[in-house]
Amino acid sequence: VLQNLSQTPVLRELLKEAKMPGTTVKIESPELCMLCCFSFKQEPQLIKLEQPGPLTLAMHQFVTEMQETKKGVVTPKELFAQVCKKAIRFKGYQQQDSHELLRYLLDGMRAEE
Repeated sequence: VLQNLSQTPVLRELLKEAKMPGTTVKIESPELCMLCCFSFKQEPQLIKLEQPGPLTLAMHQFVTEMQETKKGVVTPKELFAQVCKKAIRFKGYQQQDSHELLRYLLDGMRAEE
């Protein structure tokens, strides 16, 4: 899940911009734009970003480390610690479903908006 998220260009760009509070980002969906030609005009969303929370900052740090070619092995210790604070079910290193991690991670970052 984390490797896939780290290779998502839109997420990487948003996390870069989220690190700078007060930035306004414009989000356009290319898929929706192609559909718009046939039905309706989809306006881009403008979102003003506030100070990022600890989970968002940990996700930014992890994604940045994953993009560094010289880094070698990357361990998401801080990101995992922040996820555990939002969802205590992940404490203790027991096996969990990857889709649950994805849900808690994205829901946790959205709650910090």
